[in-house]
Amino acid sequence: MVSTVRAAAQVRADLISGLATAVSEKGYAASTIADIVAHARVSKRTFYEHFSDKEECLMALYRDSCDQLMMVLREAGSPAEPWRERIRVAATAYLSTLESLPAVYRTLLVEMQAAGPRAYRLRQEKQRRFADTLVEIVEGGRPANPELPPLSPAVAVALVGGLNELLLQAVDPYPGGISTPLTSLNDTVVDLVTAVLTYRPTRPE
Repeated sequence: MVSTVRAAAQVRADLISGLATAVSEKGYAASTIADIVAHARVSKRTFYEHFSDKEECLMALYRDSCDQLMMVLREAGSPAEPWRERIRVAATAYLSTLESLPAVYRTLLVEMQAAGPRAYRLRQEKQRRFADTLVEIVEGGRPANPELPPLSPAVAVALVGGLNELLLQAVDPYPGGISTPLTSLNDTVVDLVTAVLTYRPTRPE
């Protein structure tokens, strides 16, 4: 029984990976079930045992990838270390992980924005979860860094949006295009997060 469950999980992972590869080659709209199963080396019947359609497979790819990246952020560095250093460690870990998944990051950064209402709603949900993760990381580091102010949920959402746009500027989604290595953005990401966390608004009395 255990081996059957593990085999099924591996098939699902292979189908998700097959979609990511197809999307990186020709884009989501042009990718077909035939492309996915060819990369995964399974039959169409097997595909439909795991997913109802291509969109459901896309959403699984996006959900799993986002969860993996959020785990990378949570595990990068320690709450006890100086917060500026933890930002650098987290930025390095996040960008390195994303760059190591070239068949995935086009889907994360580009394709999900135009894949339909269900994909849009999932993207919004995961972006909020990324923002919540940043709030949790900052809050967890405050006992060891009392000078670090809390990060509000609204500002965290804005920060996630800014980081996504920065990454989009580095990715050319079209065949033959040249993309900037994501890890080259490390200093910029650190500067942006630091600027947000140290900003003190001046409000009229």
